[in-house]
Amino acid sequence: MNSIKFQRAFLSCFILSVLFIQFPCRCLGADKLNVVTTTTNLASIAESVGGEHVSVTSIGSGNEDPHFIQAKPSYMMKARKADLWIRVGLELEIGYEGLILQGSRNPRIQINTPGHLDASEGILKLELPTGKVDRSMGDVHPMGNPHYWLDPYNGKIIAKNICQRLKQLDPEHTEDYDRNLAAFLSKLDNAMAGWVAKLKPFEHSKIVTYHRSWPYFANRFNLDVVAELEPKPGIPPGPGHILEVINTMKSEKAGVILMEPFYNRDDAEAVAKKTGANVVVVPNAVNEQVKDYIAMLDNVVNRLSDALSEASK
Repeated sequence: MNSIKFQRAFLSCFILSVLFIQFPCRCLGADKLNVVTTTTNLASIAESVGGEHVSVTSIGSGNEDPHFIQAKPSYMMKARKADLWIRVGLELEIGYEGLILQGSRNPRIQINTPGHLDASEGILKLELPTGKVDRSMGDVHPMGNPHYWLDPYNGKIIAKNICQRLKQLDPEHTEDYDRNLAAFLSKLDNAMAGWVAKLKPFEHSKIVTYHRSWPYFANRFNLDVVAELEPKPGIPPGPGHILEVINTMKSEKAGVILMEPFYNRDDAEAVAKKTGANVVVVPNAVNEQVKDYIAMLDNVVNRLSDALSEASK
């Protein structure tokens, strides 16, 4: 009889151990929701909304091109322990997300589960292709331009999406999540008022960007992007296209080139030398220099407004 009881107890423990490995759950001891995001911007917003009830990590560092993050085993291990996975969506992560999710062996964060959140839900998408999309067009996204976080109003939508999902996964702290969301939205609204005032004198100023990262930002602040240094998204510029950009900048009187640090600055400097333009290199993601989402946008606005002011003299 003792032997039978022992066998049953052993079997129960074995089953529980297997379930814990395959379906780790915060209710088995963890105090916080474990949130893993693909970018540091999403991580920053998730931290603001989740507050003390979440532990947030990002697989991206904020210093690399978010299109080309590698599906490292360490990222799969992060995802394995996640209660919630948050992506930018619009196929920004198409090259690596599937590999990470599959490698994580975490059924709770797979696509179409409550633990998987596409932060783009509900945004107004820009640059939706109207015809057939193929590789000859470069790195074109058939679901629309994925750099929507650079419009502060989309930052509000991201925060609301995250709040709703946190409340679904952790209803016990609904009031805290709602309170944190309200505080974040208020802070973002206050910052937005200052950004609008700072860039208003430069409405419809002509600028050039390196990659098609900035349509949402330009649309929000009424700036006109007249050219990109990339001839097609994801394709480095050649001499012929650089000459076209130089001619466009001269004819349009564009005085600023806006770009991220991970692109080749030499091309931008070569164009600036021929046109007298200012090169503004700013991160479009939270990193060690800009510590949160609002600080990142604040840095972009300040640096760009200074450059536009200089160009207008």
